[in-house]
Amino acid sequence: MRIIAGAARGKQLYAPSGMHTRPTTDRVKESIFNIIQFRLSGARVLDLFAGSGQLGLECLSRGAAHCLFCDNDRAAAQVIRKNIALCRMEEKSALFCGNWEAAAAQKGPGAFDIILLDPPYGGEILNQALKYIMRFDILAARGIIVCESAREDVLAPPAAPYALLKQYRYGASAVTTLTREET
Repeated sequence: MRIIAGAARGKQLYAPSGMHTRPTTDRVKESIFNIIQFRLSGARVLDLFAGSGQLGLECLSRGAAHCLFCDNDRAAAQVIRKNIALCRMEEKSALFCGNWEAAAAQKGPGAFDIILLDPPYGGEILNQALKYIMRFDILAARGIIVCESAREDVLAPPAAPYALLKQYRYGASAVTTLTREET
């Protein structure tokens, strides 16, 4: 697992041990960054279910202004902290070790330009997280939410002003993008 491009290009990241964290594959990560590449400059990013922090760190490496990393697993939080230091992104980073609901609720409307969601596959966690994001309206107008899920996971249709942009499939994974339209 490494940073693909930007200021921290080539840095080999630490990964949490055990089976609680599933790293995003290089193929999926490259696809995600092809989708959001023109939105990164100066962006405020939320990496919810951050795991190792690789997606948020890739955003920072490519020019995002700030990233809030959130994971409720203490071992993952320690790894994220190490990876932030390894990439020398401390001044552009904040780490929230706690549940994702609290992370979403603590920020005001329009707080983030990009929200990365990569929860455990299966179940309803992804739909619950999307519901919270919409409820607290933390995505900026014309911002983007990037969801990684299992191919068979079904996302609930978003309520206005949120809208589905596109869904991509990569083997057993799916990447779904949503936006918040201007009202």
